[in-house]
Amino acid sequence: MYIGIDLGTSSVKLMVMDLEGNIVYETNRDYDVSYPKPLCAEQNPEDWWAATLNGLKEITSKVDRMQIKSIGFSGQMHGLVTLDKDNNSLYPAILWCDQRTQDECDDITGYFGEELSDLVGNKALTGFTAPKILWLKKHQPHVFDKIHMMLLPKDYVRFRLTGEYATDYSDASGMLLLDVENKAYSKPMLDYIGINERQLPKLYESYHVTGKLTEEVKRILGLEQDVLVVGGAGDQAAGAIGSGVVQSGVVSVTLGTSGVVFAAHDDYKVDDENRLHAFCHASGKYHTMGVMISAASCLKWWNESASKTDDFDKILSEIDDTISDVIFLPYLLGERTPYADPNAKGNFFGLNMTHERKDMTKAVLEGVAFGLKDSLDLIKDMGLPVKEIRLLGGGAKSSVWKQVIADVFGQTVYDINTNQGGALGAAILAAVGAGDFDSVETASSKLIKTTVSYEPNMDNYEKYKLKHKKYQALYHHLKDLF
Repeated sequence: MYIGIDLGTSSVKLMVMDLEGNIVYETNRDYDVSYPKPLCAEQNPEDWWAATLNGLKEITSKVDRMQIKSIGFSGQMHGLVTLDKDNNSLYPAILWCDQRTQDECDDITGYFGEELSDLVGNKALTGFTAPKILWLKKHQPHVFDKIHMMLLPKDYVRFRLTGEYATDYSDASGMLLLDVENKAYSKPMLDYIGINERQLPKLYESYHVTGKLTEEVKRILGLEQDVLVVGGAGDQAAGAIGSGVVQSGVVSVTLGTSGVVFAAHDDYKVDDENRLHAFCHASGKYHTMGVMISAASCLKWWNESASKTDDFDKILSEIDDTISDVIFLPYLLGERTPYADPNAKGNFFGLNMTHERKDMTKAVLEGVAFGLKDSLDLIKDMGLPVKEIRLLGGGAKSSVWKQVIADVFGQTVYDINTNQGGALGAAILAAVGAGDFDSVETASSKLIKTTVSYEPNMDNYEKYKLKHKKYQALYHHLKDLF
């Protein structure tokens, strides 16, 4: 059996999978996020460790512990954990959603210019790790000077399990410290920030073994055998493995709190304007990814904060097949793709006295779909094939929303036979690392299948093409007003 650990922003999910892909057991543990100042989001790394260890204790009390062979990870990306020489945390972990580093991003961009993309494959964004390190150097120099090791969130948990400083290429791709094309830390970037490679974890493929559980952890969990720990992956790459998105032409669209369009491909590719992320994939190859900051969270906001109801089914049952003549911009927390604009604002446009709640609800679904299509169009413009689109995430439970996406995209979209995402992907990587599958592609393709399809209404598609153009124009007209 194989354990997948999915370290999220608000909770850790742990799953046990057998060789046939069956979920033997699963459990969750919650923890808090701190927002100490505007634009800041932090966590205590010890909370991740306590939650994960408690989850592992539960697992080893409920399953045949002697059958556990390996552990894999899925983790929230970009976060910065700093340790001193005694492995004590120096500062609260600065999270992916923290927005305090715009000045540092501007500094990095100003220094490297167009060379930045050649060095690390991506532009400097507030969510990434390198600007966080630079922020510490500027604003907390007493902390920066004591840094012995810098880890990503899941890799702190790995360290507590194994005693090893390690990360994987997919997660490291989001640090802005990795030469993604060549899979090595970028010396020019390290030199600019003022750090060295000894302060960074060793790099591995996601399915490679990075260590074993320590004797102390084995004692706590009541394990006698060695248990391997593999590299694991950033949450989006792990989720793609757990969704069967491992081959060129297969694309996933995730309707989670944020929205992600993820395309797997064999060779390194970069969008000319760096509007998309160019990352290593957990398969050992590469992927391109567009991210919108607010996706299903837009509907949650509209449902709970604006409409004052917690009944999602009721609010969705009010809408029909009519295309709304209201336009919704989904930029409630700024935006990343295609506009790297933390100051972008949400907006309802085109309202008049005849409009009802159902018109605005439909506009929310359409606006998120348009934001996802922005990323999909960029992927196509790069020459990447889009042969099959798989829908994932909590928002994808809505058949109404899935049909809107099919109509906006003008392509068939598919459900798959699981909704386990990153935790399942982590367990699959663990199984490959244990040697029970010959590759990530073999394992993922065997275990993950498409099920229900949603065919586009091509009349709606033509209408949505016109509305999408208005949607895009609206952002450009409004962006300088706030």
